[in-house]
Amino acid sequence: MTAAPSSGAIPDTGADAASTSLFDQAISRYQQGAAPEELIDDFLAITAQAPRQSAGWTCLAWLQLLLDQPRNALTSARTAVRLNPQDPQARINLSVAMLETGAKGVREHIEIVQRVMLMAPELAAELNDSIADGLRRRPGWQALEKVKSWLGA
Repeated sequence: MTAAPSSGAIPDTGADAASTSLFDQAISRYQQGAAPEELIDDFLAITAQAPRQSAGWTCLAWLQLLLDQPRNALTSARTAVRLNPQDPQARINLSVAMLETGAKGVREHIEIVQRVMLMAPELAAELNDSIADGLRRRPGWQALEKVKSWLGA
């Protein structure tokens, strides 16, 4: 889950201090290995308190995907991409959710992520780490494996 949060950078989206603090705490718990089941309610609260904070939606979509909730993840990932079209993690999440729900239009998102990865190798490394983390947490995740192969990750 790297929705820009892995670096600790949280976009200034007008989110109040409480939701930012909860966001930081939840990201820290995730990075320490907390199970998605333990974190999803936090991210539901974060997105309710700060609905224009794209990173919260990106993380929520990732957790929903890890918990095999692709329809919910599709909604969350679409919101994240709408709020921050430049976020490649949001587009990866959206691509995975689209594959898992049979939605059309995956190629466009993959191509955008490929361009970002070519132009920003440091970001590519974070995205590869995120994909590896997802495959550790959900072994045999076919949709993510497919995205990984398309990205050459």
